[in-house]
Amino acid sequence: MMSGIKIRTREKDAIIQSLKSGVTPKIGIQHIQVGRGKELQALHKDIERVCGGGSAFRLIIGDYGSGKTFFLSVVRSIALEKMLVTVNADLSPDRRIQASGGQARNLYSELMRNISTRTKPDGNALSTIVEKFITLARQEADQKDIDVTESIQTRLQALTELVGGYDFAKVIEAYWQGHEAGDEHLKSNAIRWLRAEYTTKTDAKNDLGVRTIISDDHFYDALKLMSLFVQQAGYNGLLVNLDEMVNLYKLHSTQARTSNYEQILRILNDCLQGSAENLGFLLGGTPEFLLDPRKGLYSYDALQTRLAENSFANRAGVIDYSSPALHLASLTPEELFILLKNLRNVFAGGDSTKYLIDDSALKSFLDHCNKTIGNAYFTTPRNTIKAFIDLLSVLEQNPQLDWQNLIEDTTIAIETPSDIDDEPLNSDDGLASFKL
Repeated sequence: MMSGIKIRTREKDAIIQSLKSGVTPKIGIQHIQVGRGKELQALHKDIERVCGGGSAFRLIIGDYGSGKTFFLSVVRSIALEKMLVTVNADLSPDRRIQASGGQARNLYSELMRNISTRTKPDGNALSTIVEKFITLARQEADQKDIDVTESIQTRLQALTELVGGYDFAKVIEAYWQGHEAGDEHLKSNAIRWLRAEYTTKTDAKNDLGVRTIISDDHFYDALKLMSLFVQQAGYNGLLVNLDEMVNLYKLHSTQARTSNYEQILRILNDCLQGSAENLGFLLGGTPEFLLDPRKGLYSYDALQTRLAENSFANRAGVIDYSSPALHLASLTPEELFILLKNLRNVFAGGDSTKYLIDDSALKSFLDHCNKTIGNAYFTTPRNTIKAFIDLLSVLEQNPQLDWQNLIEDTTIAIETPSDIDDEPLNSDDGLASFKL
C-alpha cells in the first residue's frame, strides 16, 4: 500500500478497531491486503465464471488465525465490484447447512440479513434488490405496453420451475402489491418471508397467501432461487460465503455431521456438473475440517474422492489452483513486513509524516516475533498483527516512550486451534473408547 493516499477516518478506525479485536474489517481491506496473488487470481476466474452463467465451489483451507476470513472478505469485495450479490455468514452451533431443529433456517436467515450489493456492501440489501427488480419490471412494462403484474410474472416464470419457486414468485408479487398500495406491513411481511423469518406455514398463509415457508429442508433450494432472482433484478449472480465450517467438524453426532456433509456433496456436485447457474460457494475451514479421516470431510468417501489433492502437483512440488480445496499459502516474512508497513500507514491516516516508527522498528518487531513464537508469526499472523496495533496505540498515546523497550516487552500468544474442544466424544465416534 503506497503512502500519500489519504485514508478516511471512518475506514482507519474500522480497520484498527477490528484488527485490535482479532476480526476482519468490513471496510478498507484494500489498504492492508498483501500476498496470495495466485490464490486471488484463481478466485477471480471463479467469479468470472459465475458472472458468465456458470458455477463455482471452493473450500478455502487454512490454519486457525492464518487469514481465511480476511481472504474471503477480499474475494467478496471483488465479487461486489463484478456486480454479484454476496451473502455471508459464520456457521455456529445454531447455524448449520442441514438440520431438523431450525439451525439451517437460522443460517439462511443470517445470510439474507447480510446480503450485499456494490452500492450497499454492509448488508441488509434485500429490500433494495427487490425494489430494483420492480423498477426493471416497470420499465419493461412501459416499453412493451403491458401491465406491470404481467411483466413481473413473466420475469419470475423461470423461478416457478424450481422447488419452492411458485411461492417465492407469489411473495415478490405481494411485495409489488404492497408497493403500489403503500402498504408497508405487506412489504415487510414479504421481506420476512424471503429472510426465512416465518416459523409456521399458517402465519405465512394468513399474511401472504402462500402455502410454504423457507425451512430447514429448503436451505440450498432457496439459495438457488435467490441466485435466479438477483439475475432478474439486474445482477450477475450470487456468491455464498460460509465461514467457520469447523463447527460441522465439532458436531458430536455422527449422523448430524454426515447429513451436513451430504448437503455439501450435493452442492459440490451441482457446481462441478454445471447444474447450478450464476451461483458460487466459498467455504472457509481448517485443515482438520477437511483432512481428518474420522470426523472431517475426508471421513465421507464421496467427498474425499472429489476433494483429494492433485497427486501430480504434489509430486512436482507445486499447487493446483484449480482444485476445489484451495489451501492458503502462508505469508512470507517479506509479505508480513509489507503488511506491517501498510498497518503503519493506516494508523497514520495515509500521511507518512505521522508515522510513529520507522522501517528499522518494523524489522526489530518481526525479529522479536521470530524469537518469541518462531514461524507462527507469519503462518498464523493474527496475533502478530494484534500485538503490532497495540504497540502503535501505546506509542500514539505516549510519544515519549522508546519503541525499542516496548518491543522487547511485547508478549505474543501462539494461536490455538478451535477444532479441539474439551467435551467428550460420543460413543458412536470411532476411537472414543480407545485406551493406551
